[in-house]
Amino acid sequence: MTLRFEPVSETHCIVYLGEAIDPSLAESIAALAKALRAALPSALVEVVPSYTSLLLEFHPLRISRKQLERAVLEQYALLQSSQASGQTQQHTLTLPVYYHSEVGPDLDDLAASAGLAKEQVVEIHSQQIYTVCAIGFAPGFAFLASVDERIAAPRRATPRLKLPAGSVGIAERQTAVYPQQSPGGWQIIGNCPQLLFDPKHSPMSPFEVGMQVRFEPLSREQFIELGGQICLDWK
Repeated sequence: MTLRFEPVSETHCIVYLGEAIDPSLAESIAALAKALRAALPSALVEVVPSYTSLLLEFHPLRISRKQLERAVLEQYALLQSSQASGQTQQHTLTLPVYYHSEVGPDLDDLAASAGLAKEQVVEIHSQQIYTVCAIGFAPGFAFLASVDERIAAPRRATPRLKLPAGSVGIAERQTAVYPQQSPGGWQIIGNCPQLLFDPKHSPMSPFEVGMQVRFEPLSREQFIELGGQICLDWK
């Protein structure tokens, strides 16, 4: 893989590691971001990972763009060597989910469109291991890939005005959990009762780009016991 550098301003540049969304690419981006923060703590102001790239904000009086590019290439080479020797480790976050039409109003229609039973949709969605490819849209909102193509579904033509916190949705080949109540256009198939964004906690969200996530089905009783709430008013 060849890295591509693109200047943005006197204090920013973007490093492209690829051109298409790929879970394995997200892991490399996350590892490179972590390595750069550790290697250049006084030269970097911010490191922002995305689907295929890293946005780097740097101190121009502490490091030049050319020096930064050399440092990125050096760290990337070290990471490639570590991955080749099997020294890297991955963390998997397990999230509980109650899959049911009373918290997932699109579950029935998605199953019908896919030609599957609802139980099959739940099984397919919960057996997949996903990778956090990006974090954005809202604080703590993690874009997870890749959804099995059998249950991939487009965004709703008309977004809902208010989705409850914890709503688990699908949009094309991505899935996500809405960490807070918000508008949203994803196909909602269930709800996660776990708190996924707390500004008073450190870290504020359990998600990091590159980490792996899996979903574990809950019964209605378990969902209620964990603090989950049934939504009676979908708007």
